[in-house]
Amino acid sequence: MILNLRSLLGFLLGAAFVASTGCKKEDPVSELEKTATAMAAAAPAPAAPDAGGTGAMAPADQVKEAIAEYKAGKMQDAVTRLQLLRSATVLSPQQRMALQDSMAIVMQQIYAQAEKGDARAIAAVAQYEKMQTGGH
Repeated sequence: MILNLRSLLGFLLGAAFVASTGCKKEDPVSELEKTATAMAAAAPAPAAPDAGGTGAMAPADQVKEAIAEYKAGKMQDAVTRLQLLRSATVLSPQQRMALQDSMAIVMQQIYAQAEKGDARAIAAVAQYEKMQTGGH
């Protein structure tokens, strides 16, 4: 119950942030790059499980992988990687805030593309919402 409440709260906070930045056009890739830099510069955190199942990766490396996936049009993979990293307990509060801000911008872009009928974006939104409600 607490986990579902926490997930719902995270979703609502993310949605509120997306709504509040609706008029601002920010580049998701540059925002993710800032997050990767912030995570690399922050106090070293233990490696987080890799979303691809290939072992453990540092949080900054996870974000860099998400950037590569997003650039390659693999929105669903990028969203999954970011969502799993966000749920990891290895992040410092500063890293978590940077990641949260980046995810809001990425999701804002993906939602906009989904509204235009982009099938990859629609799949990414479905995956994001499934993960938000605890349905990994």
